[in-house]
Amino acid sequence: MAGLPDEPSFEQLRNQAKDLRRAVLAGEPDALAEVAERFPDAPRPLPLHAAQLVVARRYGFPSWTRLKRHVEVIERYSRFPDRMPDAGPASLADEFLRLVSLYYADDEPERWAEGRRLHAGHAEITQAGVHAAAAAADTEALRRILAADPGAARREGGPFRWPPLMYLAYARLDPQIGEDAVLTSARLLLDAGADPNAGYLWHGLCPPFTALTGVFGEGELGPVRQPRHPHSLALARLLLEAGADPNDGQALYNRMFEPGNDHLELLFEFGLGTGDGGPWRRRLGDAADTPAEMLRGQLVWAIAHGMTERVRLLVTNGADLITPFEDGATATSLAATTGHAALVDYLVAHGAPPLGLDPADAFIAAVLAADRTTLDQLRGDHPGLADQVRSARPALITWAAACGRPEPVEILVALGFDVNARGRTDMPSDQPWQTALHKAAEDGNLELAQTLLRLGADPDLRDHRFDSTPLGWARHFGQQPLIDLLEPLTTPQLQDG
Repeated sequence: MAGLPDEPSFEQLRNQAKDLRRAVLAGEPDALAEVAERFPDAPRPLPLHAAQLVVARRYGFPSWTRLKRHVEVIERYSRFPDRMPDAGPASLADEFLRLVSLYYADDEPERWAEGRRLHAGHAEITQAGVHAAAAAADTEALRRILAADPGAARREGGPFRWPPLMYLAYARLDPQIGEDAVLTSARLLLDAGADPNAGYLWHGLCPPFTALTGVFGEGELGPVRQPRHPHSLALARLLLEAGADPNDGQALYNRMFEPGNDHLELLFEFGLGTGDGGPWRRRLGDAADTPAEMLRGQLVWAIAHGMTERVRLLVTNGADLITPFEDGATATSLAATTGHAALVDYLVAHGAPPLGLDPADAFIAAVLAADRTTLDQLRGDHPGLADQVRSARPALITWAAACGRPEPVEILVALGFDVNARGRTDMPSDQPWQTALHKAAEDGNLELAQTLLRLGADPDLRDHRFDSTPLGWARHFGQQPLIDLLEPLTTPQLQDG
């Protein structure tokens, strides 16, 4: 089963069905094989409706009608906030909204400050338009506008074609705007009919970015560039009381990177992990995770990153510890092989299967725990085990660096692992993104960086995502001790990256 094309359209899929039918009629082997696999009883010669069914099944849909309905939802709710017209916003109000809204592209405090300056010089921006009034939490303007036109509370507009409640939720205009103004503005909109489950599909992707997503904030760029709403918990509670579904996959994703759990505590209070997934799952069907799947995703991340308190919160609220994860790992094996052996006993005590590792996984667990005794025993019992693991996990050293302790890194290098291997450090994966030294620079881990350099780490290597050296990472993350360490060691010509 293939994933849908980026930015799918119904016309695009109709053309695929026509192309498939022509290819079958022409006797092309690949087309004939696909029809034989997906619709073995298809009539001959292949009619268009049969080709459409094959295309639907190609993308995992049981019928052409179901595929059509899904794509229509994608087209209806897709937004591309980072694609502003070349001519710029159509009005000062649109420019204001573009500047002050968190829209998961070039989010940065400087843009919001520019929006504040624009608002200060043009107070009239919020007087005539419901979207700008909502973003600024201008309660007087909202009262006047909604009294004259209650339907404005649900009307899409502004540069992102959002309803007003979304601009309120995603606005980062001024952290000094009072909680009372924000909550009053939200109530005015909700009382006039605003949808507490309003949202959009960023570039057509699931899960949706809802009003609740915007309120909780954060994401891959972190809490500085993608901060929470200044009154996130109070505003989120108001939306939940008004009917916002607590099973908000994008909000959960955006907030999973940092250790705080206040968002989860609030969402659990309103039923996170239960129910049918709300209006967005009804629209999107199986393209959206179920509430139980959302909890499982949170549990995987929390275990793999040693977030003990989050694991406890998830388990207390019914996260499944028994069913293996998609890759076959259990909760306990995941904890052991990601360097968090201390979690294993807790998980077993709360229903997870006892730890049972094959030699390769036991090797990884012993390395990450710096358990040299167990490691020596494993190597004695299984000659060639280190070579086997090194072949399967060539970038294991990057995950060891992500765990933050120098000793596992030293063990791996002594066993022949490449100190300069590239892998992922946000999850245990050998996808070649960055080196262990990049991770030490990101985290400001001076002891780890010194150990890596002593073991032969190359400070001139660039990562494969941002094309930057470890020094560039240290500068980006503001890690001055790492900057001081790496500057003299980085080739001068590379010090701009």
